[in-house]
Amino acid sequence: MEKLTVKGYKEMEIPFRLFQKGSTSLAIILPGSGYTSQAPLLHYAKAVFANKSFDVLQVNYQYHNEDYEDFSELGKAIKLDVNVVLDELLTNHTYDQFYFIGKSLGTIAMSSVLNKEIFQGAKAIWMTPLIHRDDVWEAMVNSKHEGLCIIGDKDPCYREERYMKIVENTNITPKLIPNVNHDLEYSGDVLGSIDVLKDIIAVIEQF
Repeated sequence: MEKLTVKGYKEMEIPFRLFQKGSTSLAIILPGSGYTSQAPLLHYAKAVFANKSFDVLQVNYQYHNEDYEDFSELGKAIKLDVNVVLDELLTNHTYDQFYFIGKSLGTIAMSSVLNKEIFQGAKAIWMTPLIHRDDVWEAMVNSKHEGLCIIGDKDPCYREERYMKIVENTNITPKLIPNVNHDLEYSGDVLGSIDVLKDIIAVIEQF
């Protein structure tokens, strides 16, 4: 494992980890603001790709401080920061296959970075995408990447009309989970939430 940092937005340090298998395939994990790479969905997603002998990159940006004024600034920051990390990584490593796994805030970065030519054939897992934001929603509606969209209808970011437009994109496989929240969990139902976790990881493994 390589544990590194690079300077991003406002010259702030952006930590990232590269778990190496000596592979030419890379899975890129972009967590949420409060949902880190160590949280269950992303921890097990990492395990899925590690078991397939992928290298795995975790971009562990930390946006919990007063240096960032509001959420609109976070959108600018994460797009720049993820691009800087990927540019740094790809100057020293060569890959021919890419998977992006973005959770919540991480889907903002995906809406930007997937436009790069090097990621033309990448696959994209949009986990609780922020489809109330135009940049994320439009990226998914118009995406030419093979994708997987996982969201719950109790997620405050869920918009039925926008979701149905995403469903029309045949490049994206939709998975709408009834009654789960932004953490893809049932409020007050631990065992039921574990079942949802297992189901999502199985879908990711098959994707």
